Amino acid sequence: MSLTLTLNGQARSFDALGVDASLADLVVELGLKGDRIALERNGEIVSRQRWGETVLADGDKLELVHFVGGGSVEATAV
Repeated sequence: MSLTLTLNGQARSFDALGVDASLADLVVELGLKGDRIALERNGEIVSRQRWGETVLADGDKLELVHFVGGGSVEATAV
């Protein structure tokens, strides 16, 4: 069973993520470095320390922001 999430406004299915998948699992699945991104789940910013304990649910709305060199911030199309 795949997990369907809205990531930066775009619906995506993740076949590799199961029922108990966490935000940390999503970061790994996307191949991103956790120290350079910020995540918001259903309108609430989730601290990096809570990614492993924050279980995703089908239909969650996520916003992912990627920090780039020089202190710039950009929304990541992943």
